[in-house]
Amino acid sequence: MPALTALLHGPDSPGIVARTASWIFQNGGNILHADQHRDAGADVFIQRIEWQPAAGHDADAEGAQFGEYAASLGLHAKIARGDERPRVAVLVSKQGHAFHDLMLRWTAGELPCDIAFVASNHTVWEAAAREHYRVPFFHIPVAPERKHEAEARLAALAREHDVNLLVMARYMQVLSGDFLLRLCPAPVINIHHSFLPAFAGAKPYHQAHERGVKLIGATAHYATPVLDDGPIIHQAVSPITHRHSVEDLVRLGQDLEKQVLAQAVRWHLQNRVLAYGKKTVVFE
Repeated sequence: MPALTALLHGPDSPGIVARTASWIFQNGGNILHADQHRDAGADVFIQRIEWQPAAGHDADAEGAQFGEYAASLGLHAKIARGDERPRVAVLVSKQGHAFHDLMLRWTAGELPCDIAFVASNHTVWEAAAREHYRVPFFHIPVAPERKHEAEARLAALAREHDVNLLVMARYMQVLSGDFLLRLCPAPVINIHHSFLPAFAGAKPYHQAHERGVKLIGATAHYATPVLDDGPIIHQAVSPITHRHSVEDLVRLGQDLEKQVLAQAVRWHLQNRVLAYGKKTVVFE
């Protein structure tokens, strides 16, 4: 019997924790882990609760019933089974450090998912995807005047392969609002090579060098129609000095990018990230 995990959020009210725990107890379940947070400024209650259903219970039916109960409390609920392996599509352009890091972690069993396919606007990583990692590869050229066609093909592939998550592993294309809001069937995680909200957009390491900053960073966030403005999942920084060149910043930053993206993807796959408004709560 797989465990169930619920991510809940909604207006705060007295007794929510007791009510959700009581529902699980009354249905014979055993709570394995529970954590909650109250966003006082927004008056939003947020909870992650994981439990083992009673022997003989139908996990899908129990998850649906708990979701209905949560709705009666005014809560939005996302329910996941512990034995699910989400299907992930990895998007990459010419820089392969984040792509290879994700794929190596996946082959080592660190990421609880199945890689449905790799897609790119270039062919440089086709042999690696097909021959080394043994996953399907799709080359989707992106011409400025035909970008909508490229996005439509990517969305069709995601639906065809039942993708639950798209990961932009330094995929150097700006996904349109139409793709993210209408065409894409799954959330998208992006890695941006700066400590957002500083230095959004192109060439952030060059921007950082020009400003003489003392820290550089990397940010994994959910992609939204506004460039580099989506809810932040994870960030990390590295100290730098005036002696570092742009090339040094790129090298240091790429190490950060790999670590930050992998952790953000792992937390998402483990159902530890709840996005609401313009931010997230991550239950570590």
